[in-house]
Amino acid sequence: MSENTLELAENKLLLLYIFKKIKIPISNNKITEIILENNFINYFILQQYLDELLVSKFIQYVDAEKDHKLLITKKGIKVLNLFENMISKEKIKIVDDYFKKHVNNTEKDVLISSEYISKDEDNYIVDLKVTKNEITLMNIKLSVKSDKEAHELCNKWKNNTDDIYYKIVQTLLEN
Repeated sequence: MSENTLELAENKLLLLYIFKKIKIPISNNKITEIILENNFINYFILQQYLDELLVSKFIQYVDAEKDHKLLITKKGIKVLNLFENMISKEKIKIVDDYFKKHVNNTEKDVLISSEYISKDEDNYIVDLKVTKNEITLMNIKLSVKSDKEAHELCNKWKNNTDDIYYKIVQTLLEN
C-alpha cells in the first residue's frame, strides 16, 4: 500500500477509535474539536472522512433531524477491531491521554441514578436514569420479582452506565 493509502486508512480508523472510546452520540463540532486540538487531520479532510464513514455505514446519525449526533455502528466496531493495530501507538496514546484529561470535565455534567421501591412482596420497581445538564438522556423503569434482583440491576447500572447506554442505543438503531 502507498503511504497516502496507509495514512488515509489510519486516519479513518483513528476516527472510529475516538467514536468507540466516547461510547455516546457526539456532535460533528465535538469530534472536530477533538481532532483539531490534537492536530491529527485538517478540517476539510476530516469532513470528507466523516462523510465517507457515514456512506460506508461505519458511523451513523442518531436522530438526525433533532440532534445531529454521530455514533459508531456495529459494522464500524468490527472494522476497528480487525484493523486497530494499523493506528500508531503514539496517536492512540494521544487520544487516551486527551480523554483522561477532558472526559472528566464532561462527566461532571452527567448524573447517574438508580433506585428501587417495593410495590409488594414480589414486585419491585427499578428506576434507572442518566441525565446530562439536567436533560434526561435515558430513563428505564423495570419490574422485578425480588429485592436481590432490584439491587443487582441498580449496581450494574451504576458501574456500567456507559456500556449499557451504548448497547441499548445500538440495539434500537439496528435495522
